[in-house]
Amino acid sequence: MISLTSSDPSQLDVDAVVVGVRVQGTSVVPVGADWLPAELTRQIAQDGARLGITGAVDEVRRLPGAGLRAATLVVTGLGDGPADTTSPAGVELLRRASGAATRELVGLGSVALALPADDAAAVAAVAEGALLGAYVYDRYHSQDAPVGRIEVVTTLARDKDTQSAVARAEVLAAAVHATRDLVNAAPNDLFPEAFADAAKAAVKASGAKSLKVTVLDEKALAAGGYGGIVGVGQGSARPPRLVKVAYAPAKASGHVALVGKGITFDSGGISIKPAAGMEAMKSDMAGAAAVLHTVVAAARLGLPVAVTGWLCLAENMPSGTAQRPSDVVTIRGGTTVEVLNTDAEGRLVMADGLVAAVEEKPDLVVDIATLTGAQVVALGHRVSAVMGTDEARAELVDAAHDAGEQFWPMPLPADLRAGLKSKVADLANIGDRFGGMLTAGIFLQEFVGTTPWAHLDVAGPAFNERTAFGYTPVGGTGVGVRTLLRLLEQRAS
Repeated sequence: MISLTSSDPSQLDVDAVVVGVRVQGTSVVPVGADWLPAELTRQIAQDGARLGITGAVDEVRRLPGAGLRAATLVVTGLGDGPADTTSPAGVELLRRASGAATRELVGLGSVALALPADDAAAVAAVAEGALLGAYVYDRYHSQDAPVGRIEVVTTLARDKDTQSAVARAEVLAAAVHATRDLVNAAPNDLFPEAFADAAKAAVKASGAKSLKVTVLDEKALAAGGYGGIVGVGQGSARPPRLVKVAYAPAKASGHVALVGKGITFDSGGISIKPAAGMEAMKSDMAGAAAVLHTVVAAARLGLPVAVTGWLCLAENMPSGTAQRPSDVVTIRGGTTVEVLNTDAEGRLVMADGLVAAVEEKPDLVVDIATLTGAQVVALGHRVSAVMGTDEARAELVDAAHDAGEQFWPMPLPADLRAGLKSKVADLANIGDRFGGMLTAGIFLQEFVGTTPWAHLDVAGPAFNERTAFGYTPVGGTGVGVRTLLRLLEQRAS
C-alpha cells in the first residue's frame, strides 16, 4: 500500500500529489516544493485566501494539477509551527499533515506525498500519518475506499534506515487500524467470547511462532479466584473471559506486562447509565484492544523484549443475576471489595488482571483503560492521563512524546486513599466524587505491590464522538498503541 520514490513529483503517475503549505506573514507558501510549476506556486501564494487556503493545521484543499501529470494538487496545512521537521513537534506536524490529506482523499486510487522530510524519522512520520489517515470502517455499510496506493517522495528512497523506518510504520498503522476495528465493532458482534476469538485470529494471522494465546472461560475464572471479572460479567448472558497473549522471544532483554480493560459494553449494570450517550459504551474495551495489537506488533517487529498482554473481558449488564450495589467480591489474591456502584466496574476487572500480571514478576506493568469520566473532565477528549510509580510514569510520558500521542502525568495523592475505605471489606470500589480519576488510580495501585507500574486512563481520547482531525477518524482512535509500542522499543534497545 505504501512505497518510497525519489522521482520528480510533477511526473508521477498518481491521482493526486500532496504538498505542505506554511503560513508566512499574511500569505501561505509551499514548503520543499521547488519542483512545482511556477504558475501553481504563484497561485498558492497570491490567491491562497481567495481559494480558501490558510495553511492551518488539518486544512486540506484541492487544486487542478496544471503542469502536473497528476490531475489534482492537494495542499495540506503545516500551520505556523516549527520549521524544523526533525524536532518531535515538527515530526508530529508532518504526521498530522499527511494524515489529514489521506483522510480527506478517500476514493482516490493513488496519492503521492511530497512533504518536507529530511531524515528517516521525518519520512517515517509522513508514511505513518498517511497510513493512519487512510482508514475506513466499512463492516456494516459500504463507504468510499481509502486511498489504495501511497507513494512518499524522498531523496532517501534507497536508504536502508529509511526503508526500515517506513516498514515499522506499516506494522504500527496495521496495529492501530486493527484496534480501531475492534472499538468500532457493534457490541452484539463483539462480546467477551468473540473478543477472545478475535485475539486468537490476530495471533494466527501474525504468523509469529513466539506468540501464544490462553483463554480462561467463566468456569476457569471462578476456579482461579478472579472475583472482579466474574462479578462484573455475571449479569450478562454472555460470560466473561480473561485472555493472555504472550510474546516470548529468545534471549529477551526484559519482561513487560500490559493489562487492558475490555468491557465490551458498559450499561452501568444495576447502577445504570443515562440513555444519552450510552451507545459510545461499546468503546469501553479500547484498552484491551490496544494491548492485544501492541503485543502482536511487537512480535511482528521481532522486538527482543518479552511482552505479556492481559485482556480483561466482560459485558456489564443489568439482570436478575447482575452484581448489586453492596455486594462484596474477592479479587484474585484475596483482597475483598465492596461494590458501592456497579458502574465503577472497570477497576474490578483490572484488579484481577493486575494481580495475574504481577504474579509473573515482570519488570514493569502498564495498564490501559477507558476508566473514568473524570479523565475527560480533567484533560478533555484528546489528552490521556498517566499515573503510577514515578519512574514508570516518566517513562510512559517520554514514550508518548516520542510517539506523538498526548499523555499528561497526574499524581496519586495519598489522602484520597481514605475515600476507598469500606466498613465491611478491604476496599470500596468508589471514593469521593472529586478527584475521581486519581481515586481510580489509587484503587488500582492496591494490586501491583512493589512492581514498577503505570496506569493510562484514555476514557476520552479512545473514542472520537466529534469531528475527525489530522489522522484521527470519528469513532475508535487506537490511542495508546503507538505509545505502548514505543515503550517496548525503548526497553528493547
